[in-house]
Amino acid sequence: MTRIAVAGASGLIGSALVRSLTADGHEVRRLVRRAPRAADEIRWDPTKGEVDTGGLTGCEAVVNLAGAGVGDHRWTDAYKREIRDSRVLGTTTLAEALAALPTPPRVFLNGSAVGYYGCTGGRAVDESAPAGEGFLPSVCVAWEAATAPAHQAGIRTVLARTGLVVSRSGGAWAKLFPLFKAGLGGRLGDGRQYWSYIALHDHVAALRHLLDSEDVSGPVNLTAPHPATNREVTAAMARVLHRPALVPAPAVALRLVLGEMAGDVLGSTRAVPARLLESGFTFAFPDLEQAIRAA
Repeated sequence: MTRIAVAGASGLIGSALVRSLTADGHEVRRLVRRAPRAADEIRWDPTKGEVDTGGLTGCEAVVNLAGAGVGDHRWTDAYKREIRDSRVLGTTTLAEALAALPTPPRVFLNGSAVGYYGCTGGRAVDESAPAGEGFLPSVCVAWEAATAPAHQAGIRTVLARTGLVVSRSGGAWAKLFPLFKAGLGGRLGDGRQYWSYIALHDHVAALRHLLDSEDVSGPVNLTAPHPATNREVTAAMARVLHRPALVPAPAVALRLVLGEMAGDVLGSTRAVPARLLESGFTFAFPDLEQAIRAA
């Protein structure tokens, strides 16, 4: 049995990871922002830089998936600050706390996103590519940099650059299922933009693989091997759900509804999981239609 602490344990990925770990007999401690109600909860306040280090003592691994949902609200200046601060402040709090422990964990697995690369058009990018330009790349750069105290303390630090998680239980993809089931699905803009996706099952399996891969550190793209265009996503959703996909959303309409966030919805990020594949990971659902059917 291994003791593992998880921040963001109530989110889509975090809750699935906790279920997977506990099913295999691992002891999971969840970081919470309120007063703990159970022995497996650790109090923390990332905005104040506070965490109960006593609860982290004895943990062999710490996973940080905490952060405000990028697509949960329109991007006002206030919400953009929340997106950034919820990631950077939380990561800083944990990295500094872990570095100060007498016996630190062997691995710190911290969230990030393929938004790091910005818009890459049709060009495929792996972990060696530089950061892009814009709001999301700047957030990812600061988010990853905040892990520095843990890395400098000799803790193996992994940066999980996540793509779009294919699930109907939460996240951006979950919003597509009711639209397509109602026959209201369609391409976004011209549909040529690439979406770097990953099935929820594969995402959790990849996180666990990275926890155990002692020779892997730094950035790792958590995406399926073959990113798909939005046109391909639209067609696959229609096939799986047996519904027409005849209602395209023009770019101008998306910009009116979504504001600044429309640039990222219409942007193209073609990220490939080079380091994940090199480390020996095997996808259960590498194909787009397989991932959608699994969801």
